[in-house]
Amino acid sequence: MAQSPSIVPQSAASHDVYIVLEDFGGRLGRAWSETAEEDGNRSTLLGHLIEGHYFRPARIVAFNTTEGWSRDVTAIIADELRRRYDELEDMAPSTLEFLARAARH
Repeated sequence: MAQSPSIVPQSAASHDVYIVLEDFGGRLGRAWSETAEEDGNRSTLLGHLIEGHYFRPARIVAFNTTEGWSRDVTAIIADELRRRYDELEDMAPSTLEFLARAARH
């Protein structure tokens, strides 16, 4: 029996991918933010969070299909953003709210 080809993009298969669950509130609820393949890396995610590209980030998940794992990295990313805030002292209001929510969990 022939195996089906993988649907995982080859460029994504060799590194960790980060996606953001956003809380749009009310009737809209939560949804995973659409992310271009080349923007799924950690450094781009951090930059987008700092700049306020997300409305209300609720959770961040990382996965690596080659290694076969996925995990909630919300607290890890929040800790890294807190360290960067000490250096930058300028961060989007949505990210500051995210840091406050992450500290409570």
